[in-house]
Amino acid sequence: MNHDSREARVDVVIPVLNEAHVLEKSVAVVHDFLEKNAMFRWRIVIVDNGSTDGTFDIARNLARTYSAVEFIHLKEKGRGRALREAWQASSSDVVLYIDVDLSPELAALPKLVAALLREGYDLATGSRLLKSSKTKRSLKREIISRAYNLFLKSVLFTKFSDAQCGFKAVTRDAVKALVPQVRDQGWFFDTELLVLAEKQGYKIRDIPIAWIEDDDSRVKIIPTALKNIRGILRLRWTLSKRRLESLVSRRPRNS
Repeated sequence: MNHDSREARVDVVIPVLNEAHVLEKSVAVVHDFLEKNAMFRWRIVIVDNGSTDGTFDIARNLARTYSAVEFIHLKEKGRGRALREAWQASSSDVVLYIDVDLSPELAALPKLVAALLREGYDLATGSRLLKSSKTKRSLKREIISRAYNLFLKSVLFTKFSDAQCGFKAVTRDAVKALVPQVRDQGWFFDTELLVLAEKQGYKIRDIPIAWIEDDDSRVKIIPTALKNIRGILRLRWTLSKRRLESLVSRRPRNS
């Protein structure tokens, strides 16, 4: 996608579940950053998926306070479900998402967008695992993250470095083609999207970022990791089945 970035439209999606304690501050920080640094037209889209702690009211008030903030409310939980809803409903040139804890550096946000608008990539993902990345997180999370991505590479032979970083951007065309193929509605959504994109020849840009772990993160690491491993094995089966079907369809038929 070669696009005049000044005319391009970008949706910055923030999926939230029970984040009343941090949502208002995080949206204000992102809004201020974009006002000062964005060289494109933008809006922030908050997607509440099943919150029960007052997140709904805060998100609605933020949408009333800021003209560039919109709010989507979903009754069902699932980060993948939230991204699917916001991205498929968007008519912007690029859709991007960032975790509400703002662990990834916002300074990298324009780089993700530029990779799509100026450099011709279809997807861009922040990476905590490249040599030039700078991360501050617990040893436990570091080990699990690296082990997960190593397992992914060994099973599906992927090239991108960090499947689960909560900082990604996708072109509108890639969203239309890929998101309907993604089955997962939760945390595995990211991995499945990247794997399907890579296997179908879409260009993915790995961007090194600075990352500071959120000590208040309530992601259940081990159960989530196990679900993701099952997702990888499901994808392995799906992709193998597709290759077999493709080979059969190309096989010459006896007359």
